[in-house]
Amino acid sequence: MTTTPQKPLTVGFDLDLTLLDTRPGIKATWTAFSAETGVPIDADLVVSRLGPPLEQEIAHWFPADRVTEMTARYRALYPAYAIEPTFPMPGARDAIEAVREAGARTIVVTAKNGPHAELHFEHLGMEPDAIVGGLWAEGKAEALRAHGAQVYVGDHVGDVRGARTAGAVSVAVATGPCTPEELREAGADVVLTDLTDFRAWWDAYRG
Repeated sequence: MTTTPQKPLTVGFDLDLTLLDTRPGIKATWTAFSAETGVPIDADLVVSRLGPPLEQEIAHWFPADRVTEMTARYRALYPAYAIEPTFPMPGARDAIEAVREAGARTIVVTAKNGPHAELHFEHLGMEPDAIVGGLWAEGKAEALRAHGAQVYVGDHVGDVRGARTAGAVSVAVATGPCTPEELREAGADVVLTDLTDFRAWWDAYRG
């Protein structure tokens, strides 16, 4: 009798404000971007609502016919300003290690473009098994399904929607712009204060 090999247990993670605190670098990039373009931009407001695709934020500050152009210009500035100041969120390294210790895989699924996401993890010496960029909310289900992720961890209601669309357990951390109540109302299966609580949840989840 032939048996179909089971996919390895896989846990997906969001990037911004889930695994990495990118706020200092993103603020610096927007500040430089504002100076270069001459357009007044409230960088503190920008970093208070991280999560959705960059194009959505650009559209708050530029007319629709300039969004593509300005998105490309912002991304050109990003490596010089955003990589060095970014640091791991509390418990992030341990969360990835906990998954690895169980013989499971880690995948990062983020709205951030893939090359910049890879630069962040290379700089910090963190090595998820796969990184998929350019996906937001329900769109994240595409990568989660492709990699067989049974769990997805994120800080935004969009992450909750992505997990639910993929049929994965939605683990939310209250470290981003969404409150625990908003995350629960969106359908999160679990809401943690931050990733320092992940290992205990993970051990219980695995039984």
